[in-house]
Amino acid sequence: MQVESTLTCPNCGFQASETMPTDACQFFYVCKGCGEKLKPLPGDCCVFCSYGSVPCPPVQQDGKGACCTE
Repeated sequence: MQVESTLTCPNCGFQASETMPTDACQFFYVCKGCGEKLKPLPGDCCVFCSYGSVPCPPVQQDGKGACCTE
């Protein structure tokens, strides 16, 4: 299971490598480039599933839909 993911801001394109929580979804992330507050896209459980290079650990382990619901 991978716990590092590179988040890419859809607003400015800034990329940051972040460690994902293994026991919870991360609903919000503030871009370190432009300050935009990112939230999951419809149908995604967290910002890593929407903007990350790797989906969150619960989705990696059990598949989409296994993680938190909005």
